[in-house]
Amino acid sequence: MRIILLLAALLTCAGCQKKQVNGANEGPRATESGGRLFIYNWTYYTPPSVIEKFESEYGVTVIYDEFASNEDMYAKIQAGGSGYDIVFPSGDYVSIMAKQGMIEKLDKSKLANLSNIDPLVLQKATYDSNMDYSIPYYWGAAGVAVNASKVTNFEKNWDVFSREDLKGRMTMLDDMREVMGDALVQLGFSVNTKNPSEIEQAKNLINDKWKPNLVKFDAEAFGKGFANGDFWVVQGYAEVVYEEIADNEELWKNTVFFIPQNGGPAYIDSMCILKGAKNIDLAYKFIDFIHRPEIYAEFTDYFGFPATANIPARALKQKTPYYTTEDLVNTELKEDLGESLELYNDVWFNFIRIGE
Repeated sequence: MRIILLLAALLTCAGCQKKQVNGANEGPRATESGGRLFIYNWTYYTPPSVIEKFESEYGVTVIYDEFASNEDMYAKIQAGGSGYDIVFPSGDYVSIMAKQGMIEKLDKSKLANLSNIDPLVLQKATYDSNMDYSIPYYWGAAGVAVNASKVTNFEKNWDVFSREDLKGRMTMLDDMREVMGDALVQLGFSVNTKNPSEIEQAKNLINDKWKPNLVKFDAEAFGKGFANGDFWVVQGYAEVVYEEIADNEELWKNTVFFIPQNGGPAYIDSMCILKGAKNIDLAYKFIDFIHRPEIYAEFTDYFGFPATANIPARALKQKTPYYTTEDLVNTELKEDLGESLELYNDVWFNFIRIGE
């Protein structure tokens, strides 16, 4: 589940893509349909060029509204933010929204490009492996960025945060499921464990070995801190780090980004059609458009992503991604933990983040 803004450094540019109707936060009016497609997606997550190509080919206008977290998206729609046609929830929210009747069951006969989707992604998407309610958009994960000019010797696993010689030069995300998931994986457990003993062991690893070496838990400024040299090792999203160092040729050359081979938490964001969508045929066309190989390659090149969900697109990419699809093989999707989420909340807020 993505819970930070993608490419936070570029938020000021998001307006070049977003086309607002009736104000920024009200959602579109359901009566404004016909020749328009209403999309509700993560901030800065579809290239403007892709939107423009779709508009030009089909002679329509795309109204693109943005959200910063699954929680924000879900709350807005549940509170009556109707009128959207397509929404992009992460896996656990696909499950929740399908169970609550918030999204349409898909007619896959209208989606000619489904054969392009990597079976490995569907295998990972246990919440909807048959694509009954959702079509994978992107499969990704957070990892670790290292300034190799400052840290010349390191192992590519989560235990880099145990290194006392790097104390005061490292940060991890302010994200409960990410950090605890990393610790669980390092200990050989599932990121979705409901075993109190395993969760306790993860807490102890974080508090006793990792936290003493961190400057802070940070989900907003880790990229900037890495770029200005304050931090040498950061847990975060590759696209954020590389955007911040884009103008620093020397640091770019010396930056190593890795996803540990033993895995970690991952996310799949998917395309769903909202129940009662007014432009359902156009919604199907857009979803199928995204999975044209040349369009998916353009999308992933724009953000420095690997073409994780679309196999034919990999041969059409023009840019080397920041990490590869193979790097994600051992990652594990964060699932809805149900009542067991309270075990994590207790450990995170009352023992790890207490007093902060």
